[in-house]
Amino acid sequence: MQQDAPGEGTAQVPPAQRAAAPTPSLAKASGSMAIATLVSRITGFFWKIMLAWVVGTDVVSDSFTIANTLPNIIFELLLGGVLASIVVPLLVRSQDDPDGGAEYTNRLLTVGLTGLAVGTVVAVAAAPLFTWLYVDGSTGRANPDLVTVFAYLLLPEILFYGLFALLSAILQARQVFGPTAWAPVVNNLVIIATLGAYALLPGEITIDPVRMTDAHVLTLGVGVTLGIVVQSAMLLPALRRIGFRFRWTWGIDARLKEFGGLALWILGYVAISQAGMVITQRVLTAAADGGATIYANAWLLFQLPYGVIGVSLLTAILPRMSRAAAAGDTKKLVDDLSVGARLSTVMLVPISAVLTVTGSAIGVALFNAGETTFVAAQRLGLALAFSAFGLLPYALVMLQLRVFYAMKDARTPTLIMVVMTVVKVPLLYMTAAVVRPDQVVIGVMLVNSLTFVVGAVLGQMWLWVRLGNLHSKKVVKVIAMSVVAGVAGVAAGWLVTGLVLPAGVEGRVSAWVALVVQGLVASVVAFGVLALFRVPELKPATDRITRLVRRG
Repeated sequence: MQQDAPGEGTAQVPPAQRAAAPTPSLAKASGSMAIATLVSRITGFFWKIMLAWVVGTDVVSDSFTIANTLPNIIFELLLGGVLASIVVPLLVRSQDDPDGGAEYTNRLLTVGLTGLAVGTVVAVAAAPLFTWLYVDGSTGRANPDLVTVFAYLLLPEILFYGLFALLSAILQARQVFGPTAWAPVVNNLVIIATLGAYALLPGEITIDPVRMTDAHVLTLGVGVTLGIVVQSAMLLPALRRIGFRFRWTWGIDARLKEFGGLALWILGYVAISQAGMVITQRVLTAAADGGATIYANAWLLFQLPYGVIGVSLLTAILPRMSRAAAAGDTKKLVDDLSVGARLSTVMLVPISAVLTVTGSAIGVALFNAGETTFVAAQRLGLALAFSAFGLLPYALVMLQLRVFYAMKDARTPTLIMVVMTVVKVPLLYMTAAVVRPDQVVIGVMLVNSLTFVVGAVLGQMWLWVRLGNLHSKKVVKVIAMSVVAGVAGVAAGWLVTGLVLPAGVEGRVSAWVALVVQGLVASVVAFGVLALFRVPELKPATDRITRLVRRG
């Protein structure tokens, strides 16, 4: 776990001294988080696989999956997007106060927790309404009553998601990244234990009638919620180490009014994005059994490399960009944007190539077990393969949004999301109309990636208008070389597939063979081509890997 940065434990340090305190390098900070995030994503991915093994990809799994997404969606609508986007920049700016931002932090935390508590109570009471909104009950692809019962047990997570986000923002503003990266691992371990207990229960969940007192329902609902509670509690020791003491502080000052203005735009952003999610879920649940579960797992796989590389990078770079924006240092802000884009490119484009060539094998190798059939697992893998090209555009969109928020501009990201949703919704309905029901989930993942491409292009153009020269030639050059390397990796992977498995993937054993061989060949070729091109942005990554190998 990363140690506290110098000066973090002194809330009353004068502004001049705090400004002089060293901050960790971008490569070092993001690299440290990448290890924790990798463990978090692996354990999180494992419990999703366990869920598929234990429950399968049918009506029960779809019902649980939809209910389990509700706390995230409603949390984002309440405060999640705000916390992830503008709280860290505002907390960084408040550190120039005579008290180091202590009063402002307490006031912000008081308002945030109050809003979350009220929102959580209302959300739990409105559980049937959310079920009606997200589930097309006429199709029978998800059981509305079961969704509602799970929602009653899972919606209290909203409060603890919010608490975790608020406490994480306080730590990140002080350059403390380790605890927030490791806490989700504990959450995943709690859920893994919950699924183990669920597997030991005799019988199955009763669909007709659905009962809140069903041991299977209670085990899943209470266990998963407990994981989020423990995740939030894991941050408390780190807060004490930096000297933070929470005190309820009521009242609205000028900066909280500014926060409210920014928050309204971000709530608009989240509401628009969730409108797209509502349509996505309804298209999936109306198409074929297991569509929502397959989509959730394919999306999890899609986000895995971004979560390890992109999220770690963004978490480390946001405080730097916030300080540059606060100081009016456009050059430094653009430099951070350019470095972030190039580092994301050299890592994510080759990984996209690997996911493209190994998608089908990944789905079968990881999910074709227990209650999940070969056909469902293969469909999951194909959804991943067809959407893998959107990984870099997705990362670029997230990076661009952080630049706008660092400049305290929450309006532009909302307008960009409007355009992305206007593009996405008709494509979703077109997919439902022209694609076979069992293939709709593949089309939905493809539409997602196309939408990210639109957002990345639009965001780059908007930033160019705002900031001028974005070092675009450097970024485009790195993207071009990375794409060439990725194409070479895909070609090599497909070639070796024909040699090793001429009949294709026919079962779990052949899927594992294909995954290992294709993944290894595609990775070596793609990153090898980048090394031959002497791409300088590859060096921080290779240096980090070399240090880890030497430690081992």
